[in-house]
Amino acid sequence: MAYATQQDLIDRFGEDELIQLTDRVNLPASTIDGDMVAAHIADAENLADSYLAKLYRLPLDPVPAVLTRIVSEIARYFLHGRRTDKDDPVTRDYGQALVWLKDVAKGTVQLEAEGTASSQTDGGQVQVSAPERVFSRDSLTGF
Repeated sequence: MAYATQQDLIDRFGEDELIQLTDRVNLPASTIDGDMVAAHIADAENLADSYLAKLYRLPLDPVPAVLTRIVSEIARYFLHGRRTDKDDPVTRDYGQALVWLKDVAKGTVQLEAEGTASSQTDGGQVQVSAPERVFSRDSLTGF
């Protein structure tokens, strides 16, 4: 199941931005290259799945709205060509998305999804066994 669609990117970032990022044929740019957008969304979804697979059964269904936003921000970063400018809002959003995914993988952030397959055991206890004590205060009395 898709976590984000081309329409999600248009709704979040605007059609003009997608046209400028994907139209390599027309000058001036006038159309969105749907194949390019789909490829970058797939890359972003695969990246997200690599973090989510640790705690969740994939694909998530239904898709949490927060995951649609995260995948959209990652796909936008990929469409921009992976800029290295740290002050760029696209790069900042990408970095925050990765931090969020890492928090999900650690269990710090939990998704409300039916795909949850929590294989973690909660509240484990440490048990120790040892032989009886050989020397004690009482057994050494008189020595």
